[in-house]
Amino acid sequence: MMKKIIIVGGSKGIGNAIIKSLLPSNFVVNLSRTTPEITHDNLEHHKIDILNDELPYIEDADVLIYCPGSINLKPISRLTLDNFRSDFDINVIGAVRSIQKYLPVLKNSKYPSILLFSTVATELGMPFHASVAASKSAVEGLGKSLAAELAPSIRVNIIAPTVTNTTLAANLLRNEKAIQNMQERHPLKMILEPEDVAEMVKFLTSNGAAGITGQIFKLDCGIVSLKS
Repeated sequence: MMKKIIIVGGSKGIGNAIIKSLLPSNFVVNLSRTTPEITHDNLEHHKIDILNDELPYIEDADVLIYCPGSINLKPISRLTLDNFRSDFDINVIGAVRSIQKYLPVLKNSKYPSILLFSTVATELGMPFHASVAASKSAVEGLGKSLAAELAPSIRVNIIAPTVTNTTLAANLLRNEKAIQNMQERHPLKMILEPEDVAEMVKFLTSNGAAGITGQIFKLDCGIVSLKS
């Protein structure tokens, strides 16, 4: 069965990989400031700023995926209150705006679900991650609360990836040596590619995951729970 999927932030990185993964068998509505470099009969794009623009009317939808995020890594002494506010806005307030807008539409679906994104830094204490870990922890709290509130009609889950090879993580993966060092920190001696995350998304938004809600999935290459 073809589903209609709303994805916020699908123009780059993980979001873009998700669109490519879902397009062949679903109709995807992308909301982002930049247009994805993809053309497909099953893709509809709306150019919007998720924090400031009015969100477009969408008549029906089965899935909402909220992808925007931030990697604002600084010592606490250099993080301003505006840094914390900015990270919270893009990670939490944007998600809340999207959910509130499209919740009535999702409730009309036969198999509706919402998917949010966190980070392994919420559980694994990491230097310089105070701002992003604080906002992503809020995302996890939001997701689990909504999973309880919206059951049994709407499933809500969260994916918490480790470092993923995207432009957002370019400063962490700035050269081959940095990439190798990051891989060595993980028990599986690898980092994620966007396509790895997209595969998890594909499963969690499918009917095969009908019994899963309120979960935080750590795509962590072992770094959270294993000693390398």
